[in-house]
Amino acid sequence: MSLSVEQRKTLEAERADLVSRLGEIDALLRSATSDVIPDDTSWVLLSSTGLLGRWESAEISLTGPRTTHDVITSAIRTPGIFGVITNQGRIIQAKSSELPQVASGLTTPNLQGGILAGNFIALAAGEKALALTTLTSQTYGWALGTRNGIVKRTNPEIPKGDEPFEIIRLEAGDEVVGACELQHEHRQLVFITDDGKLLHYPAASVRPQGRAGGGIVGIKLELRTQVVFFGAGNLASDLVATNAGRTTAIASESAGSLKVTPLDAFPTKGRATGGVRCHRFLKGEDTLYSGWVGAAPAIAATKTGSPSNLPQIDPRRDGSGTPASLRVSGIGSRKLEL
Repeated sequence: MSLSVEQRKTLEAERADLVSRLGEIDALLRSATSDVIPDDTSWVLLSSTGLLGRWESAEISLTGPRTTHDVITSAIRTPGIFGVITNQGRIIQAKSSELPQVASGLTTPNLQGGILAGNFIALAAGEKALALTTLTSQTYGWALGTRNGIVKRTNPEIPKGDEPFEIIRLEAGDEVVGACELQHEHRQLVFITDDGKLLHYPAASVRPQGRAGGGIVGIKLELRTQVVFFGAGNLASDLVATNAGRTTAIASESAGSLKVTPLDAFPTKGRATGGVRCHRFLKGEDTLYSGWVGAAPAIAATKTGSPSNLPQIDPRRDGSGTPASLRVSGIGSRKLEL
């Protein structure tokens, strides 16, 4: 088909107009999506004070100055639906896009602009947020430990819909003290008890169960003792932090003593055994207030989220602690890892 000079000019003018309009549309789309962060740089964080927030930064600094609410106890990368694991053995689903964005423009995460978990998700009476989990087809499964020493690996059975769902059947009077999403079965599952014992063994030694299962005995407890910490650790690099004190001072602000030791200082024992001593009590001490296992560098905070110091690393697995100046309420890692 041959075109006249006038027809060609008309078509070229129309094409130029279309190109211009497409450019305007592209600019509008870029503007509308400028606040969308790629999947691999969008984090959901939970602080030691129970604050939730969305942190969107491609850079992570481990050496920035301390701030309030900077002790992160759980962190996941997810652009959409995520789950909050609670002490009642439930997963409550939520949308990351509805969380407030925190630490904008900073490279060191904190939850100063976060929202209390109880104000963001529907928690029952006495229910607390323990950890975060992804809820995708790549979710590997969960590990949970209870106050009475039960351990469970749960298969990633994610029901349809957005209703909360249980991932462990708890016995009357028991509750989950620690939970995490596993990435594989090669991590160590770790229990710490209030009488100063630590037990760890490979996650692979615990057979996964369906969501309705009640778990199995994870650690042998002495009479009137209970678990204060459960989690998953890396034997080659993680640290153990413990805070000891007096039973009569648990409800007070008594600081007690603190100890930080490499996890590999503690020998691996079999599941359902009693573990080994992890903190030798000083005169007047008779209990562990709390314990923690995670990646270095470890940091601590008070119950209000104010920074608190931890002592230098002590290589002795059964050594005593260093007297603390402030009562520690939360311990976490500055290294965000899945």
